[in-house]
Amino acid sequence: MRRSPADFNSSGIPVGYLITFRTYGTWLHGDRRGSTDRFHNVYGTPKLPPSPYRRQYEQRLMKQPLVTLDRRRRAAVERSLHETCSKRKWTLWNCSVRTNHVHSVVTAHCDSEIVLNALKANATRMMREAGCWKSELTPWAYRGSKKKLWTERDLDEAILYVKYEQGLPLP
Repeated sequence: MRRSPADFNSSGIPVGYLITFRTYGTWLHGDRRGSTDRFHNVYGTPKLPPSPYRRQYEQRLMKQPLVTLDRRRRAAVERSLHETCSKRKWTLWNCSVRTNHVHSVVTAHCDSEIVLNALKANATRMMREAGCWKSELTPWAYRGSKKKLWTERDLDEAILYVKYEQGLPLP
């Protein structure tokens, strides 16, 4: 298979990031979907298997009930994604705010951890300002996914994934 020059990135700088973060308590270790904890976070290794005992243990550790995003919260989060990227002069290619997670495809000339933290913090702030998040605790699970997109093709595929592979539009 022949590759075009656009398939390669020798600059060492990603063309974008696929940033995903989940709401608090909606995917615990032991879940039937599998999970990855800090002791099993090695590329290419299997996820933790489902375990009702591990899930119950994780539920007992929770500091607040699980968080879901209703229509008002989703609208506030989506506004915050656009506002954050606009203010920081990042490009928000696409986003999808679901009931238990948020996907965004962003080009930013900074570390992906900065992008993730800014998006989560401003989403929380915007929900508080809209009066739909009153807790002092965060509505987000610890950390999040920060997939680096190295080529234009990676960027295009991430945009399509966020736009078309998140299920039906939510009311």
